[in-house]
Amino acid sequence: MGRNKRNVVLENIELNDAGSLGKSISKKEGEKIIFTKNGVPGDIVDIRVRKKRKSYIEGDIIKYHKYSSKRKDPKCSHFELCGGCSWQNMDYEEQLIYKDKEVNENLSRIGKIGSYKKLPIIKSNKRYYYRNKMEFSFSNSRWITEKEIREEGDILDKNALGFHKSGMWSKVIDIDKCYLQTNISNKIRNYTKQKALELNLEFFDLKNQNGDIRNLMIRTTTTNEIMVLIQFYKYSKKAENLLELIKNEFDEITSIMYVINSKRNDTIYDLEILCFSGKNYITEKIGELLFKISAKSFFQTNSYQTNKLYNIVKSFANLKGNEIVYDLYSGIGTISLFLSKEAKKIIGIETVKDAVQAAKSNSKLNNISNCKFIHGDVKDIIAKPIKGIKKPDIIIVDPPRNGLEKSVIKSIIKLSPDKIIYVSCNSSTQARDIYELRDFYNLKITQAIDMFPQTYHIENVVLLEKI
Repeated sequence: MGRNKRNVVLENIELNDAGSLGKSISKKEGEKIIFTKNGVPGDIVDIRVRKKRKSYIEGDIIKYHKYSSKRKDPKCSHFELCGGCSWQNMDYEEQLIYKDKEVNENLSRIGKIGSYKKLPIIKSNKRYYYRNKMEFSFSNSRWITEKEIREEGDILDKNALGFHKSGMWSKVIDIDKCYLQTNISNKIRNYTKQKALELNLEFFDLKNQNGDIRNLMIRTTTTNEIMVLIQFYKYSKKAENLLELIKNEFDEITSIMYVINSKRNDTIYDLEILCFSGKNYITEKIGELLFKISAKSFFQTNSYQTNKLYNIVKSFANLKGNEIVYDLYSGIGTISLFLSKEAKKIIGIETVKDAVQAAKSNSKLNNISNCKFIHGDVKDIIAKPIKGIKKPDIIIVDPPRNGLEKSVIKSIIKLSPDKIIYVSCNSSTQARDIYELRDFYNLKITQAIDMFPQTYHIENVVLLEKI
């Protein structure tokens, strides 16, 4: 170990695990756990300590002595800066091992669950270009690398359209090519930036909260439809000209939308979305069903894996045709409608009003009559009987990353369904909630499915049965 007053370096550290938030880990019995980024299990490295705590150390890799056999060259030139594809430097089969391991450890450590049936993780056939939704930020505060400063000195061009730098919200990395969404997305993004600059639109200043243009969202479907949504801080003739240029350049775009957002955050759920050109939705197909997706709609970001995910839910439900099913956090009705042929009645409950309206529209679009969608806070709706509906035989939950509120768990216990199917993109909060249900439900089956290749994220589905 090398030391000086301001610098502590840990030398020849072997990384032997990967875990939460995609960090590489060095664990030795009797020693503190060391967390670092951009390493791969099997690497031997020197680490400069950045943070020291009672039970762990965080640091940055400053030298590689040996590269892991699990390592691969990342495709993306923005890899270490962006942080979006945190495992792009790791062989895909190895990624699956560590994702599956984290699910198991969370169920054991947080959920304190003993025996259950563990089905093999379902891999993704598409390792790149799989996301159907990407959001990019316009910024006048581009992240400038040390190399640029050394080679160019005073940097004049500070405009960027891309992703926020990991850990630095005020800085945006200018993206040339992203490997997560189909290539048309790269063409649209780069063209939009070029024309915005030519029109002298001011890129957004995050610190001072001013500018003309702040965000670009691109949604695509497997049915070859594309939605483009631009957030303007101020709408002007220049903004209108930009939209017109995009419309004329890309025949592939079926929906061009915009929103005027002068808030301090870039969420759009409380704002009016305006249609500039085409339809105000795009259409995706899952199995035999069609779904209209609006600008505000939540939809699984990997359409190629969504059919597989919902088939896991269908398999776990094992419906016979006479069941009442509650689908909590039902979004635009995807799971409800996917299971509709198998159940007597499905009740979808969703907080976002636009999503409920979309679910009703999608029900009509697919000629499905046995699904009812209710708008309201999930915890309030299920806390009392739903008029004209019997108690559920099965409850399906697909909550946000922070999991279920305690009041929702209490209501589920009171409703006492025979089965609970819990879909989650965060296995730690899922395990926490399963622990809260432990006196009433046993975990029977769990299956992970990779919806997010090249990242540490993993979707997990569990079946809980009443004791």
